Formats: sequence, C-alpha cells, structure tokens
Amino acid sequence: MIGRLSGTLVERAADGTCIVDVGGVGYEVSVPLGTLGRLPGEGAPVTLSVHTHVREDAITLFGFASVDDRAAFRTLLGVASVGPKVGLAILGALDARSLARAVAADDRNAFKGIPGVGKKIVERLLLELKDKLLVSASSAGAIAAPVAGTKPTAAKSANDTGALVVGALVQMGYKPAEAERAVAKLAERGELAGRPPEALLREALGLLG
Repeated sequence: MIGRLSGTLVERAADGTCIVDVGGVGYEVSVPLGTLGRLPGEGAPVTLSVHTHVREDAITLFGFASVDDRAAFRTLLGVASVGPKVGLAILGALDARSLARAVAADDRNAFKGIPGVGKKIVERLLLELKDKLLVSASSAGAIAAPVAGTKPTAAKSANDTGALVVGALVQMGYKPAEAERAVAKLAERGELAGRPPEALLREALGLLG
C-alpha cells in the first residue's frame, strides 16, 4: 500500500487528478478541491498523504494535504453509503478540521449542497462520526510551497481557481454549463481572487442549490 508520495508535480487537471513523478514513475492521484487548489506549480516538489483504494478491477490513489485529511477520508469510508467519490466531495467542501467541527456542533447546514449527501447520509455522518474525528493540534499541510518564480499573477490565479471549481462541480455530477454559470456569477462578484477553492466551491454549490 502507498501511504505517502514525495516527488515532482508534473500535471494537474480540473477534474481533481494530478500526476506526481517519483523517481521516474508518474503516479496519478485524485485529490479534494482544496488540496488541488493549494498544489504548487508544475515542476515543483510536492508531498501528499495517500490512501490506496483497492477494488477487484482497479487500484486508485487518493491524495491529501495532511494526515488528518487522509484519516478523515478513511473514517468517512466507514459510513454506510459513503464511497470514495462522496468522501472526496465532502472533503472538497470541508477539510478535516471543518468536518470535525460540523459533526461536534451537529451542524447539518455544513453539508448542504454537497452532491451525493442527502438528509439520510447527513444523519448517518452526524451519528457515526461522533468522537471519531480527532484532529491533531499541530496538524500541518503536507504540500510543499511553490518554488521561487512560480507564483502566479492575481488574474491567472483567479482563472486557475475558477477552472478548478468548474472541474470539481462537473466531477460531482453537475453539467459543465451549470458549473460554468455558477463560477461566472462568482467572478462577476469579484470573489475568485484570493479565496481558497473549497470556500468558492461551497459558494458555487449554494448558487446551484
């Protein structure tokens, strides 16, 4: 089982996948939107905490910015009706800390608008995750900082973030035209620049809802 990857980011796509080159081998990894948005530029070093999901017909790698996010993902997979796609969608809107706070506060609204997460699943999450989401006090993201010279301009950063949100929405099951309209509304409000992708995803889900 692969539990961690450290290498060079050679590709990232709006559908939530990236490729990390480790010693000449390119590993394709699916990551939550928040993690995807914080990845450095292509060619920069990157480290991801990884969950290896094994099925009879496929082996899929899921990457996370911290061991806490990976642990939360694994805990989510233990909830009935929550598979990797739904778990990734939840962590795309709520990181491990936010998820733990939502469960502790019995906050049903925190899950509003996340595709695949209906009332029954929310009730299961709030019931089954009690006392199971323990976030380390000194948790730190595992993503390497971008190397010098790779910092994007504000406009490019906003465009890249918008593309990530569109890709995440399409991956969640929305039509491309719907996703693009939601992100266009956020752009009209001037909300794309300087905001984390996971926050924008929640805004977009609210517009679509």
